[in-house]
Amino acid sequence: MRILVTDGMDKAAMETLRGQGHEIIEQFYEPDQLGAALREFDCAVIRSATKIRAQQIQEAKGSRLKLLIRAGVGVDNIDVEAAQAAGIQVKNTPRSSSRAVAELAMAHMFACARNLSIAGHTMREGKWEKKAYSKGFELCGKTLGVLGYGRIGQTIGAMAQALGMQVLAYDIYQVDSLECPTMHYVPMDEVLAKADIITLHTPAIEGKPFINAETIAKMKDGVVFINTSRGNNVDEAALLDALNSGKVRAAGLDVYATEPTPCPELLAHPHVSCTPHIGAGTVEAQARIGEEIVSIISSFQV
Repeated sequence: MRILVTDGMDKAAMETLRGQGHEIIEQFYEPDQLGAALREFDCAVIRSATKIRAQQIQEAKGSRLKLLIRAGVGVDNIDVEAAQAAGIQVKNTPRSSSRAVAELAMAHMFACARNLSIAGHTMREGKWEKKAYSKGFELCGKTLGVLGYGRIGQTIGAMAQALGMQVLAYDIYQVDSLECPTMHYVPMDEVLAKADIITLHTPAIEGKPFINAETIAKMKDGVVFINTSRGNNVDEAALLDALNSGKVRAAGLDVYATEPTPCPELLAHPHVSCTPHIGAGTVEAQARIGEEIVSIISSFQV
């Protein structure tokens, strides 16, 4: 196979593929060049920076391109329907980055609970504001609401229980064996009403944002909100209003509606802990993703 890698890939995995006789080309293409470029490859491996929409699919249709691999969980940056209609298979690596994303969500929880982001920022400005940032809270004994209890949600749920938290989970698919005295499936409105911290782990949802002014109004006053799923799942204007009013005490965000140029008011807010979409950005997760990509390509059949 001739394989295009647009956004980087684990070096060991690329060497394995080369050892199997595949040709690997590392090159990022702008959207207006991508469609034509895809025609020259059998397979393309992308991460979140590359978007393959209907236009690029149409331009590549009828060529040698037969496989698109999203190195990560979400495939919302690929027009899957258009790809399938053009005879191009779409795969992802859902098992590889769950722990990395869950650990980042947990890191944002700690950052929000103890004012780590703003405290670090002010110290770099030469300020010593101990009194201002000494009113944090402990996670132990709090209730964590998990919206979307798949691989990532279950991983963070286990971590939270180990810290002494109660977990309330909402998901359209339920695994009854996961329920225990410290974890219960409940309706979404109950999660919103009872959780001290809410963490979002749903796939990209089309249409109205999953978290909006209406759902925020149902949350406890002073709730902490974490999003490491997809930026478009949240109405950022409604979240900003809630942060300004104090309805939302703090937010931890790794994803944004407009990447790589997020809402500047959110980034500058003193009660926001922010990272630039690095949920899967660990050495271990990238190695696992690489191994999963090798497996997909090795077993691929047209």
